[in-house]
Amino acid sequence: MMPTTSVLSISELNRLTRQTLEQAFPLLWVTGEISNLTRAASGHVYFTLKDSNAQARCVMFRTRAQIVPWRLENGQQVEARTLVSFYEPRGDFQLNIESLRRAGLGGLFEEFVRLKNMLELAGLFAPERKQALPQLPRRIGIISSPKAAALQDVLTTLNRRSPHVPIVLYPTLVQGENAAQNIANAIALANQRQECDLLLLVRGGGSIEDLWAFNESTVAYAIAESALPIISGVGHETDTTIADFVADLRAPTPTAAAELATQHWHAMHQRLTNLQQKIARIMQHRLTNDQQRLDNIALRLTHPRHTLRQQQERITHLIAHLKTSFTHYLQHRQHRINQVAIQLDHFLPKTDNHRSLLTFLAQRLKNTNKHFYEQKHQSLLQFASSLKHLNPQNTLARGFAIVRDEKGIVISKIEETKARRPIAIEFSNGQITATVLEIQPIDIKN
Repeated sequence: MMPTTSVLSISELNRLTRQTLEQAFPLLWVTGEISNLTRAASGHVYFTLKDSNAQARCVMFRTRAQIVPWRLENGQQVEARTLVSFYEPRGDFQLNIESLRRAGLGGLFEEFVRLKNMLELAGLFAPERKQALPQLPRRIGIISSPKAAALQDVLTTLNRRSPHVPIVLYPTLVQGENAAQNIANAIALANQRQECDLLLLVRGGGSIEDLWAFNESTVAYAIAESALPIISGVGHETDTTIADFVADLRAPTPTAAAELATQHWHAMHQRLTNLQQKIARIMQHRLTNDQQRLDNIALRLTHPRHTLRQQQERITHLIAHLKTSFTHYLQHRQHRINQVAIQLDHFLPKTDNHRSLLTFLAQRLKNTNKHFYEQKHQSLLQFASSLKHLNPQNTLARGFAIVRDEKGIVISKIEETKARRPIAIEFSNGQITATVLEIQPIDIKN
């Protein structure tokens, strides 16, 4: 023992306390119920052993925890071989657990089993009483605490997967003495308002004491009597409550409950996205093909001005050819006349009267040939003038226009187009693109 006059530091005092406790208490067995269980990243397990009147902090190091033949959970009644110790840095009394063995299921777990068996016999877990969930809920109700972190996870998931679906929150306590009645009242309120077609009952993980409100028969009967289908998402994946058995569908976590509620909306969104991408690919492929086809047609398409120029050149060539042919014809006829004249002059009597007649006839033939040439030349001029008047470019120059549809086909009647269709209007000096706003037929009376 240290003299009473000595002044100790806190570190020295805690060290002496630890040594005293470990020397005074050899390894011994204690019994209690596991609570506030925590698994550290290091593999160490921290929990509290308690009975009805007291509790003690416990630590079970990784090498010891690995040899426990079952998974430790809150509410388990155990017997622990322990070393009474003292955690010097924090000044906490604690038990260093060497080994564990089962000592019973614990008070809360026994109550859980009793309630579960009773409600199962009452038919609350029967599959035939469970309601089908709406595939595309129009409005989703959430029964949870407004301060719960799980609520934010649920809202984030719903907003990501189905942002168009309205959400209604029915706030309630999810832990504590009055939590069960609050949850039951929230379920009843949602059924009374009938403003949702699906309810999510959600809460984050915790110990069996934290989740006990969801094991109360009050909540179980409220879920069973609900006319609205309910998805239960309480605790972590390993947590199971009576509310999970009664609900129409059990989700392993609150986030999973939100995903189950919107699975069809999400699938439909994905399907629409895929269809949109497929349509875009098809349209792009078709536009590419049509553009190539248009390019090929454009290479073969001849402008009317070019066609008219070719026709004009052909007419000029024909006129020159006609002139040459007519001159040759006249020369041939003249040569023939001269031959006939020579023959006549040789065979006919050479009289002055006959010669005068021949002179007259020759002059008459010459005049006839001249008149025939002028008549044909005038016809050619009229034909060339007619072709010039038929030139579309001259018509456009007088204020007229050519209207074509989106395929380049000339529109001559209002029946050949429709409102909101694109059209191309060609003038003498260019072209404009427009859209048909309205079609007004004109009643032409004979």
